[in-house]
Amino acid sequence: MIAQEIAPDAITAEAEALPLPTPDMDGDALFRLGMMYSTGQGGAPMDRVSAHMIFNLAALKGSQEARVYRREISQEMDGEEIAEAQRAARRWIDRGTAQLAA
Repeated sequence: MIAQEIAPDAITAEAEALPLPTPDMDGDALFRLGMMYSTGQGGAPMDRVSAHMIFNLAALKGSQEARVYRREISQEMDGEEIAEAQRAARRWIDRGTAQLAA
């Protein structure tokens, strides 16, 4: 089997099509986005690390449901995956804080 090269434009287009969290999203909107990643629906890939990260963000913005789902999904993850999700949430928060301060 010959490996196919993927054009950089294709990667950029795919990344742009992914639903991503934005600083203006409230806890409920982030919770719904986390659900998309936890189930692989709505244009989001099934990705527990991303789902956990987004549930973290939703919980920080007051979503009680996100706390429950974050706990449930963490039971399916190993410690390294959870740590990765937490680091990603901190990076996202730090970027948002830097943008707000600018």
